[in-house]
Amino acid sequence: MSSAKPKTNRWLPLASGCVAGGIEAMAVWPMEYIKTQLQLQSKAKGVKLPYNGMISGLTYTVRTTGFFSLYRGLAPTLLGSIPKAGIRFGLNSFFKDKLRDKDGKLTAGKNFISGLGAGVCEALIIVAPVETVKTKCIETNMSFGKGMKHILSTEGIGGVYQGAFATALKQGSNQGLRFMWYNEYKKIVSNDGERELTPLIRLCGGMSAGCFSTIGNNPFDVIKTRMQGTNASQYKNTIDCFTQMLTKEGIGAFYAGVVPRLGRVVPGQGIIFMSFDMIQDNLSRYSIFHA
Repeated sequence: MSSAKPKTNRWLPLASGCVAGGIEAMAVWPMEYIKTQLQLQSKAKGVKLPYNGMISGLTYTVRTTGFFSLYRGLAPTLLGSIPKAGIRFGLNSFFKDKLRDKDGKLTAGKNFISGLGAGVCEALIIVAPVETVKTKCIETNMSFGKGMKHILSTEGIGGVYQGAFATALKQGSNQGLRFMWYNEYKKIVSNDGERELTPLIRLCGGMSAGCFSTIGNNPFDVIKTRMQGTNASQYKNTIDCFTQMLTKEGIGAFYAGVVPRLGRVVPGQGIIFMSFDMIQDNLSRYSIFHA
């Protein structure tokens, strides 16, 4: 009798990603809020930062605007995180299947390309508009409804897609690095699939992937945030944003918010990769997800 697992259809990684994305978004939102605030605060001459790190940012925000203000911008992000993660994991699985060799193997480079393709598609389909609304809601301290109304009335529908190119750069490189690292990690730790991975090992793998991708692409994240902020009009385009930041603020500006971003991304990626694997393993038992 064959012991091969039933072949799964393409809805399985998409459904698993949706659930995992919602779990991850709710768990780590306060750190994302502070990270975005730090990136929006220009270090140009004459601008004073109210805080300079995650702990001081959390303390300052709770003291001045209340605890629940830490969840400003969560609504559009939560609404976006569910389909966003579904698209990301679903398309990553699709691209991986297309790039496998005759033995079903994938190189690190092919894993990067699969993640890159999934990240770019994710960015253009949903991340760019959701991230723009989120960024402006945080910067103006507005609720989702008021923030959306303000953007549409002052900038039109184009304001919702501000910084799409920078977002694609950031998201594509982000997911490429993460999926490459995580898949190589699993290959090594599981002895190329021969050893079962525990949830804790998957959590550590996701956290290490988050750390690797954050350090590798933080400059893209900062530029993306600036291009989506309410002061984006001071930049002609993504390249001009990069040039102005480099000449006026120095190379350190590209790593603004990297510590709080690590504080948000590292546990977040641990949660989402662990959740995805466990949810996919459980959903694969149902016949609806069999090809």
